[in-house]
Amino acid sequence: MRRNPYQQSGRDFLVSRMTSEPSEAGAGGLIDLDRQRFQGLWDRRIGAGAGEVFDELDTLYHEPHRRYHTAAHIEHCLRLFDLAADRMDEPDAVEMALWFHDAIYDIPGEENELRSAKLFAARAGARGAERFRSKVHRLIMATTHRDPPPVTLDEAFVVDIDLSSFGLPWEEFLRDSRAVRAEFPHVPDAEFCPRQKKFLESLGARPAFCFTEFFRDRHEARALRNIERLCARLEAEGRL
Repeated sequence: MRRNPYQQSGRDFLVSRMTSEPSEAGAGGLIDLDRQRFQGLWDRRIGAGAGEVFDELDTLYHEPHRRYHTAAHIEHCLRLFDLAADRMDEPDAVEMALWFHDAIYDIPGEENELRSAKLFAARAGARGAERFRSKVHRLIMATTHRDPPPVTLDEAFVVDIDLSSFGLPWEEFLRDSRAVRAEFPHVPDAEFCPRQKKFLESLGARPAFCFTEFFRDRHEARALRNIERLCARLEAEGRL
């Protein structure tokens, strides 16, 4: 197995998230992205320009309309990535996709993932391996969470990581769900809640919530309980 230099810190983070009270770095909280980490990834796979690209991503993930899809979400994804990186086929591609997958988050926005993938392509240009750039594009598009399901191992990992907050303790999951709701202040509960319930039910109806054994063992049971509980709440109260 490839050695992952971040694995210990990732494990510590997951234990903290599963056992402690929500922190300021939770959904909607203030958190700084790791410039040095991004620069190392960009330098070895793409080349020059890491500083400018990082500044752009940092600005995007701190846009004022975001409540869940923030820098905190990216840091959470990277911590979960660290736990499983040595099980992936191409960890650098998965990590790059995680950095970019919510870079564009406009509301309403039917093509945010596609626009995020195009942003990566534009900033990478012709630098780095074409195969790597194409794979990152595919991995970003996997986070639409639409059919068809993930085909490759790395697609499965990026999807499981993106949805890993479903496996948090109930109060933290509910906090994150409310943060998502807060990103749609213009949509009334009577419209938002049925759509959200339909999306949650579609996730719960999948043959397995997680596509990798690694995250299935850690998140599946709690994620399904959270989905069932939130759907019941939406049905009974019509709000989060």
